[in-house]
Amino acid sequence: MNMDSHDKAVSLLKSFSYALTGIKTALWTERNMRIHLLVSIGVICCSYFFSISKLEWLFVIVAIGGIFSLELLNTAIERVVDLITEEYHPLAKQAKDLAAGAVFIYALTAVIIGVIIFVPHILRWVLTVYFIAI
Repeated sequence: MNMDSHDKAVSLLKSFSYALTGIKTALWTERNMRIHLLVSIGVICCSYFFSISKLEWLFVIVAIGGIFSLELLNTAIERVVDLITEEYHPLAKQAKDLAAGAVFIYALTAVIIGVIIFVPHILRWVLTVYFIAI
């Protein structure tokens, strides 16, 4: 069965729609996704304020995109585990803990990236403000 180009376009748009629905669901139901969103907005504002370089922007974008992606995967794993069993099972707990651990490691990595990028900009700004005030 061959799909014509119109059917392929409709299929592609549906897949984007499903993905956006998943993101929206996670933002509405997952506290950590909302926290990541607020922190990301703050980081983007700081990035504009400090006029970070293109290379620094690349690291910021990868850090933000990575944390959202991992949080979505973590949520999906939690949902699947909850769907499969309502009873406590050590493997179900391990699956959830492992997924949460992946998010945690990436979040720590994102914080380290933020420190490396923003601390020099913040120090430069503080020193500039301090010496202007003198």
